[in-house]
Amino acid sequence: MSAVVEEKKLIVGGSFLIEERRPEEVFTPEDFTEEQRMIAETARQFVDNEVQPRVPELENHDWELSRELLRKAGELGLIGAKISEEYGGLGLDQVSNALIGENISRSASFAVTYGAQVSIGSLPIVYFGTEEAKRKYLPRIASGELVTAYALTEAGSGSDALAAKATARLSEDGTHYILNGEKMWISNAGFADMFVVFAKVDGDKFSGFIVENGPGVSTGQEEHKMGIKGSSTRALILTDVRTPVENLLGEVGKGAKIAFNILNMGRLGLGTSCLGGMKLMLHHAVRYANERHQFGKPISSFGAIKKKLAEMAIRTWVGETMIYRTVGMVETATSDVENSDAKLQAIEEYAAECSLIKVALSEDCDYVADEMVQIYGGYGYSADYPAERAYRDSRINRIFEGTNEINRMLIPGTLMKRAMKGKLALLPAAQALMDEVMSPQLGGFDEEDEILAAEQKLAQNAKKIALMTLGTAAQKYMMNLAEQQEILLNVADTIIDAYAMESAILRTRKIAQAQGEDAAARYTDMTRVFCNDAIQRIEAHAKDALAAMVEGDELRTLLAALRRFTKHTPMNTVVARGRIADVLINANRYAY
Repeated sequence: MSAVVEEKKLIVGGSFLIEERRPEEVFTPEDFTEEQRMIAETARQFVDNEVQPRVPELENHDWELSRELLRKAGELGLIGAKISEEYGGLGLDQVSNALIGENISRSASFAVTYGAQVSIGSLPIVYFGTEEAKRKYLPRIASGELVTAYALTEAGSGSDALAAKATARLSEDGTHYILNGEKMWISNAGFADMFVVFAKVDGDKFSGFIVENGPGVSTGQEEHKMGIKGSSTRALILTDVRTPVENLLGEVGKGAKIAFNILNMGRLGLGTSCLGGMKLMLHHAVRYANERHQFGKPISSFGAIKKKLAEMAIRTWVGETMIYRTVGMVETATSDVENSDAKLQAIEEYAAECSLIKVALSEDCDYVADEMVQIYGGYGYSADYPAERAYRDSRINRIFEGTNEINRMLIPGTLMKRAMKGKLALLPAAQALMDEVMSPQLGGFDEEDEILAAEQKLAQNAKKIALMTLGTAAQKYMMNLAEQQEILLNVADTIIDAYAMESAILRTRKIAQAQGEDAAARYTDMTRVFCNDAIQRIEAHAKDALAAMVEGDELRTLLAALRRFTKHTPMNTVVARGRIADVLINANRYAY
């Protein structure tokens, strides 16, 4: 790892909402080491040279080819990156793993196959497997010899995972668990050698197991999916399947701890996958816009197209910034931790950040895909061009790893739980803010000469708005807060934009400090446009939330505070977006 990360102090999860950070405290892509960049390039070349040319075969369900590609990825060390050297892997840092995931996602279907193998299908064994299970399975998983899958969802238990009906009982001789049930939407199911399965011991103790493909294990037909057609998705049927007691993951009845912690990591990983897809889609869109001529000139010269390209670039760059800021915090928290439980606790620290990454990146990925189709015009609707597949492949990301609706509710819910447990000083901060709101004057801002000073003030105020709406909701609904879904959705969107604004500002300031303000000009443009638009979204979300909670004088007081918090001078986004687009157009590629 780079010294930049090693010098950082541990940052409390969720503290971004109540604390200010300095540029040197956050990890950004400018901090990648040369080794990390080489690892990323290895993954990119593998996908571009080995996977992309064979996507048609994968979409025709050539599962032996999927296995072959996993084995080749294993030979390059791309599968064992998260597995320690002791068990046949490389044990790479969190940043390197994120970079691998980002570049593997240049092929969406294979990224699903790969993700099931290296993340949700193997990490439960890494963190919760017995020593015997780790030595038996992990080296062969790392090499790509064994293909894994993750079986949590059932027909009647999607977001409500603990409502699963699959059962497990201990055999009379105490040597095996016997599993029965049916799982749905299992990636890699058509050719997996083993499954991580969740079932209830004695009908009520939710637990995790390693189940090998063998007697009693069968799968349904391949699902006819909208997108990611080159990945296998089937139902898994378990009929009196015997698995050794050594294949129990963790403890009986502690399966929720496994499932939800693995999903936290999966959400962050899904964000990196979306990022890789967004960069590739924008690359294709820029090149097509430069090649396509109408009215005697390339369509990239038209303002309407420039606006699309610029907004695609802004969302991609800000998304990248949010991801690697979060990955950097996870790396700092886990780098010196050997114990699996302690490492999981360190990852769980950032559950709210993982959820907001998942929501933001999956929706930005959909936006970029949609605009890519529009830029291609009629050709965007043709399967002979890359936009059509990208559009279909993108849509699943808002459902994977917990729907975006569930993750939106998890964001404020997780922060409130941490506050109630004394792990996050959210409640005192909210009370102090309400005192400020009731005062006739709000605090000023001193650093007016610093780069992005106005935007920093907006970002600080965005966090205050999030605190104000969340604090009002908590005070009004107390223990029934979780039932106010529409309000929580608005609060979550405010928190997401606040995190994104601050992340972009910190990264741009960091670039300016290292390279000078002129070199950072293109990033300053993107940050200013993003903050200009984000504060308008935040104002709308906060109005909806406040109007749903209070009325009369209380509502008027809070709306007056909201107006003060969101007051700003609009910038000329048309000119700024033009400059942002010109960087892409002149480079003929994604150039940020």
